[in-house]
Amino acid sequence: MIIGILALQGDFAEHKEILDELKVQSIFVTTKEELEKIDGLIIPGGESTTIGKLLKETGLGKKIILKAKKGLPVFGTCAGAIVLAKKIAGKKEFSLNLLDIAIERNAFGRQNDSFDEKIKTSFGILSVSFIRAPKIKSLGKKVEVLAKRKKEPVIVRQGKILAATCHPEIYSDTKLHEFFLEMIKK
Repeated sequence: MIIGILALQGDFAEHKEILDELKVQSIFVTTKEELEKIDGLIIPGGESTTIGKLLKETGLGKKIILKAKKGLPVFGTCAGAIVLAKKIAGKKEFSLNLLDIAIERNAFGRQNDSFDEKIKTSFGILSVSFIRAPKIKSLGKKVEVLAKRKKEPVIVRQGKILAATCHPEIYSDTKLHEFFLEMIKK
């Protein structure tokens, strides 16, 4: 199994460290050719507008959409969740339109409003950071909520698409990555 980590912008190195710890082969993805070599894709946190522009400019966005529709599992954290969403509140920016959610960017506030927390998930307690985190404003009927924070969904799944509005990789907590790997195996 080879996991691709979108490496156009953001905290892709931290995701690689988690996968290395789990002894899972991974590559950084910056080209369409690299997408052909992978069994699952992680879209990291970072700046969603920048990631979206680069996905559009490089043609990677269209290729990811095609591969996801053919069954490629995709996991997005923070900005990655924004890029996966069908609707981005208040913004006209590029989206992969793969996850039936509406999401609001920076909904928890600015950088200095960021915080760390332990959240209860369907697969255990997870240590995460909310850094300029988005909020999921609405869910489609096929979207499953895997974790909430104060009654608001923060980790969701729709088929082979997984999204978290937080950063599990900051604490090197491997549980969410392990869950994603299990999704790929099934």
